[in-house]
Amino acid sequence: MATRRPRTGNLPVETTELIGRRTELAEIRRLFEEARLVALTGVGGVGKTRLALRAASEAQPSYRDGAWWVELSPLRHGVMLGHTIAEALPLVDRTTRPMLDVVVEYLADREALLVLDTCEHLIDQCALMAETLLRGAPGLRILVTSRRPLNMIAEQLLDVAPLPVSDSAADEATAGTDAVALLAARAADVVPGFSVTDANRAELVRLCRRLDGLPLAIELAAARLRELPLADLIERLEDRYAVLGTLDDVVGEAEPPWHGTLRTAIGWSHELCTPAERLVWARLSVFAGGFDAEAARQVCADTHLPGHEIPALLEALTEKSVLTWQPTAAGERFRMLDTIREYGAGWLGGLDEEDELRRRHLAHYLGVARAGSAAWIGPDQYAWYDRGTAEHDNFRAALEYALSAPDGLQDHAALELVGSLWFFWYGCGFTKEGQHYVNRALAADTGPSPARVQALYIASHVLLYLGDLSGLEERAAECSALAARFGERERAQAAAAELRVAAMRGDPARLASLVEELLATPWRRRPLTFMPLFALVMGAHAHVTAGRFEAAMDLLDELSAVCERHGEHCMRAWGDLVRAQTELARGRPHVAWAYARDSLRVKHRLRDGTGSGMALDVLAQAMAADGSSHQAAWLLGLAQRVWDTLGRSQAGIPSFIAARRACEERTRAALGDSAYEAGFRTGYDTDLDLGTARVLGDMSPLSPPSPDPAD
Repeated sequence: MATRRPRTGNLPVETTELIGRRTELAEIRRLFEEARLVALTGVGGVGKTRLALRAASEAQPSYRDGAWWVELSPLRHGVMLGHTIAEALPLVDRTTRPMLDVVVEYLADREALLVLDTCEHLIDQCALMAETLLRGAPGLRILVTSRRPLNMIAEQLLDVAPLPVSDSAADEATAGTDAVALLAARAADVVPGFSVTDANRAELVRLCRRLDGLPLAIELAAARLRELPLADLIERLEDRYAVLGTLDDVVGEAEPPWHGTLRTAIGWSHELCTPAERLVWARLSVFAGGFDAEAARQVCADTHLPGHEIPALLEALTEKSVLTWQPTAAGERFRMLDTIREYGAGWLGGLDEEDELRRRHLAHYLGVARAGSAAWIGPDQYAWYDRGTAEHDNFRAALEYALSAPDGLQDHAALELVGSLWFFWYGCGFTKEGQHYVNRALAADTGPSPARVQALYIASHVLLYLGDLSGLEERAAECSALAARFGERERAQAAAAELRVAAMRGDPARLASLVEELLATPWRRRPLTFMPLFALVMGAHAHVTAGRFEAAMDLLDELSAVCERHGEHCMRAWGDLVRAQTELARGRPHVAWAYARDSLRVKHRLRDGTGSGMALDVLAQAMAADGSSHQAAWLLGLAQRVWDTLGRSQAGIPSFIAARRACEERTRAALGDSAYEAGFRTGYDTDLDLGTARVLGDMSPLSPPSPDPAD
């Protein structure tokens, strides 16, 4: 049965109309007819990103597997390039393979467009990545934006120039149409009712000509019309140019004039800021990606810049288009364009404050990580998921600084940060990246310390999700040996690491013994933490595997009650999954279905691929046990799509693997090979979000799903 593939991709929403650029869009289409790699080059602020987004949006329907946007500006080191691309794709690999191999394998048989936005600071790494991807994925096309070419043989270049503005003043009525249209559109955003008229057209053309048609410079100028009449704005800008001259001595005669124009326009905007606005502009340059007002206050405020002034300064810089305001699930956030951030970073270096501000940035995000670690097991779990994912770029920047600065190793900041971010690696779906940073922190800070014990304990959790038994055994053994030198907390962490080894080995006796040891502590009289909840889940799982269903239910009842009291979702969802397995073993598939679906609802909200895959497997088993074999085949296919994004099915846990295999065999036997393969393929080809919505909606053993709307 043929299925229609949904429109797929992750392209950002186009929030403004693209003005002009019809010629460039046509040229991009022509270049892709001849080549698989097209690079849009040009000075910062010329509009490469905006042009690439429109080109990708127009091209998206022609790519069977979608168009995917990868933003590289927050990435300060190329070592995370593969991870960043994987995160942009519907790919959350949880194996120990190199990420480049994972990405190539995922794209190998797909027809997709990959947009690598802002490559100039990672030229060599992007070139190597592009070469590898194009060689391994013949259906892939890559669109690059960069201030410099990648210097690849396969690369077709399009140098993006500013919007055209006539050099002649003979016909002011028609000169610089696109540039003037952009200026008018942005001016209307800050001055309601602003429009091009016969009275102001000549001045608008004059301003666009002075700014060489450079889109970023035009937008910065337009923002000033909130406070300055057009004539005054032009006069002040021309005064600025008169002071700096042509800048030929600075930029060199070989460079286009708009290189100097951009620096002049940003510098002019900088001069028109108050001293406090300039200082906060410089200090905000240490953030990667976005930030919220509280982070700005914590990092930027001191005796020279009082904290209570920060919100008003952020608002002022937003009005001047230095910052962009962004509403998100984690609250309102702010962001700087790369070119504007670079200007601020230059001033920060001149103030000799960069190292101090990066230390403050690290300290703030270490505090955020500690707060998230403490609050994850509680009612704010979803909010912390949203906040954690919003701060991803800043966590990376803080980790890189901690790993590179001597102070970060002397005070164990790197180990503390990777350990405190356990909830992010585990709960927010960044397990593979967690492995990367935990390994680096352990390699950089090798002395005995409680922070190292915690990092080894977190490594065991990450390796369980990655299904790496040998690596897990090694880290758990070191954790146990080192924990013996410290206190009760460290010894409990070592026991939890050993428990994970027992789970992966399929050793129920050892697992039960370790669960008993962990639950024998007075955890019920202390603030709730992850560890006893994990022990309850794993203990119940061991009992189910051994056929001790009543004992399993006792542990699961306690888990549910504790989680209910504390408003915890994630571990309760794991408990619901084990409860569903118990109900299946007791011959009650309808009850199992309800618990597995509750588990899926939480795991999907937290983007937990492993949890979602296991829940879908159990739902398939419930369907098969109920005799709904067509639905079971469909669910097995949908679950397999999840497992293929993770790289290792069922996290390598023997009992889960055996249950899935038995369900496959039972369903195939009930349907026959042809019908089974058709149902499986239909499920596999269903978009994950769409398929999950169907399962969480009206799909049940008693009410089979309606035919796939894509059929």
